[in-house]
Amino acid sequence: MTNVILVGVELPRVNDFAESMVELEGLAEAAGLTVGHVLTQKRERVHAGTYIGKGKLAELEGYLAAAQSETLVFNDELTPSQIKNLEAALEVEIIDRTMLILAIFADRAQTREAKLQVEVARLQYLMPRLAGMGISMSRQGGGSSGLANRGAGETKLELDRRTISDKINQYQRELKIVANERDNQRRSRQKKGLRVAALVGYTNAGKSSILNTLVSAYHPQTDEKHVLEKDMLFATLETSVRRIHPKYHQPFLLTDTVGFVDKLPTQLVKAFRSTLEEVIQADVLIHVIDAASPDADKRQRVTEETLKAIGVEDKPMIHVWNKADLVPEVSQIMPPNHVWVSTRTGLGLPALMAAIEAELFADEEEHSWLIPYDRGDVVAQMNEEARIIKLEYVEDGTQITAITPQHFIRTHGEFITE
Repeated sequence: MTNVILVGVELPRVNDFAESMVELEGLAEAAGLTVGHVLTQKRERVHAGTYIGKGKLAELEGYLAAAQSETLVFNDELTPSQIKNLEAALEVEIIDRTMLILAIFADRAQTREAKLQVEVARLQYLMPRLAGMGISMSRQGGGSSGLANRGAGETKLELDRRTISDKINQYQRELKIVANERDNQRRSRQKKGLRVAALVGYTNAGKSSILNTLVSAYHPQTDEKHVLEKDMLFATLETSVRRIHPKYHQPFLLTDTVGFVDKLPTQLVKAFRSTLEEVIQADVLIHVIDAASPDADKRQRVTEETLKAIGVEDKPMIHVWNKADLVPEVSQIMPPNHVWVSTRTGLGLPALMAAIEAELFADEEEHSWLIPYDRGDVVAQMNEEARIIKLEYVEDGTQITAITPQHFIRTHGEFITE
């Protein structure tokens, strides 16, 4: 494993710097790196040329020699000039936080879609940094702006940029086809009246564990595979959808989504937007929070800020405080739509399911219906989308008492008798 040194700058009025560095170490380990040393500096602002000051830069050279490390990992996204200057001064590989997260995503991606999304994000990050990553910009030509008179280095840079731009466009076209397919699937679900709940939250909060636990409890005969659940950052990049069968309502779909992280690269947010569309279109969000994490409040805030960045606001949300078995004292008093849960012990799962059903099916109403015998299609649709309490065959048709969703009432309300 590669031995690396972590570097971070603590700025004024930043209260979570220590936690951020701990998280950076976790990200490094998730990328298969071994942390040999951590170097930090307090500054009013990061150094425009080298991120850290000259004194710390000299100190860093000593640590590099002692730790026999050839790689530095920085806690922030570096500018192209900072990367170029650091490489020139230290002659080692420079990785910033964005590059590190992109590397983890690339390693975790399993499907063609996820791989394309990560590659688009990586190329978008790389594009403005080509000049700062070892590409010569020396001019050999004169002062004319014509292509023939430009230096070989600049021409090479433009060719690289054009190649990357072409690749981005190609990959985005492929992703658009996949996004259209998912959109058609979503429209089909909406036509069938299937409600959707989406799991969201910080990476490694336990979203996949909750999905698997609910599938086992409320659809135990399913042939659908459980999604990967593992104690690691970004274990899930692909969107997984599973059908849940509540006892007193129609089935609904539960979606597992990619986890968020502090300083999640904007390139990744944009690239994964089509995947996150499942969150945007969901009827209710289930925000999973690692209750045992000392940074639980911050991670909750980061998740909500990321949701806002992708356009998710004013959507019903259930806050699930997961891993409650690791919390010394679990408060019995919780605000509305806040639930303690432990997938390991089963604590709170019935309460979670009740909260989900209350949000998803809040618009349902109980009515009596008389449906003519020549409208068997309405009865068939009701069997799929409503909860039938009583059914009788009478002289004028099928008499049904059922709890039905609003869209069904709007479409077939003419058959309601009371």
